[in-house]
Amino acid sequence: MNTLDYILIAGSTLVGIPMTVVAAEVALAFLPHRPVHTSDSNTLNRPTLAVLIPAHNEELQIAHTVASLRTQLHPHDRILVVADNCSDHTATFAREAGADVLERHHQTERGKGFALAAGMAQLQSNPPQFVLLVDADTTLSEGSITALLSAAARFSAPVQAVYVLSAPAQPSTKDRISAFAFAFKNHVRALGAESLGIPCLLRGTGMAFPWHILSQANLATGNIVEDMQLGIDLALAQHPPRLCAAARVTGGLPTQAAAATTQRTRWEHGHIQTITHNVPRLLGHAISRFRPSLLGLALDLAVPPLALLVVLWALVTMTTAICAWLHFASSVPLLIMLGLGSLLILSILAGWLRFAQHILPFSTLLKVPFYILWKIPLYMAFILKRQRAWVRTAR
Repeated sequence: MNTLDYILIAGSTLVGIPMTVVAAEVALAFLPHRPVHTSDSNTLNRPTLAVLIPAHNEELQIAHTVASLRTQLHPHDRILVVADNCSDHTATFAREAGADVLERHHQTERGKGFALAAGMAQLQSNPPQFVLLVDADTTLSEGSITALLSAAARFSAPVQAVYVLSAPAQPSTKDRISAFAFAFKNHVRALGAESLGIPCLLRGTGMAFPWHILSQANLATGNIVEDMQLGIDLALAQHPPRLCAAARVTGGLPTQAAAATTQRTRWEHGHIQTITHNVPRLLGHAISRFRPSLLGLALDLAVPPLALLVVLWALVTMTTAICAWLHFASSVPLLIMLGLGSLLILSILAGWLRFAQHILPFSTLLKVPFYILWKIPLYMAFILKRQRAWVRTAR
């Protein structure tokens, strides 16, 4: 082998590591997972709980969200809606639904992180034992609050519900594939990561925290993926979040194409930025403090969005194929990439067969390559016009 062979093998390894992580997580997702024991919901010893809901112009959703939560709460539990820089009737509808409301207006400090910080400050005078964070446009399935509270109490740690997205009544191909990609990351891979003892990345909603942990966290930021960053910071502070597979929180995909693009841009640009900023940091702490769980979190975080991973694989594979064809390099790098590609495809198919056939029909699964092509401009925008500020997705 020549020097180019070694360069191509090094590139193949960089792409192959996240592909191998995905395969390992999917394989371990098939293992049986013991549910966290949940205490009797009628017990008098249940810890005190406050549900904190940041909301910006959510008048169409907020009453339903509050009402659905109240069916799972005890009389001494609280719901606090932070109506953040709202120009609609969010605050009024939230009060009418039975929630306490904090109205907040600020010209420059805008975004979910600042709203959460304001809500925590409001709760400070009479703090609960646990805080549940829920987005205004998501719904917790029956029994999820009890499951989250029990898990947070048992582990004395932050816990994250399985977060999935529901497609519209008449979903497009993009809607179905987006919902599948979301479930593949937040459900399938998360189950495997939990089996490996890897801290769970926080998803932004359906998250329960002991008060003493969340009250010490830095929430007042304009980070466009503040939830992901919060989970990393808590893991570094020796409060690694856990997955609560018995709880499920469901959001809805945007119904407008422009809104879907805005949402995807924020999530994926934020994810890529978080990878570049935090993977070296996590690796450094894992080595210096001998914390294998942080190494696992670094590897899990280093997996880019699935479509981007496929694009990177395709680029490296084409490069190795051209070099082999022109006899600039041996066929070894190409064979490595073809093997890794086969492993990734088998992992995606296995995850779909076991967990997501109800989300994505097989006929739509065959259209995934066109979905990947649709997302390439989004990734190009990360280089040319990166999104750096938090932007609310239009409903």
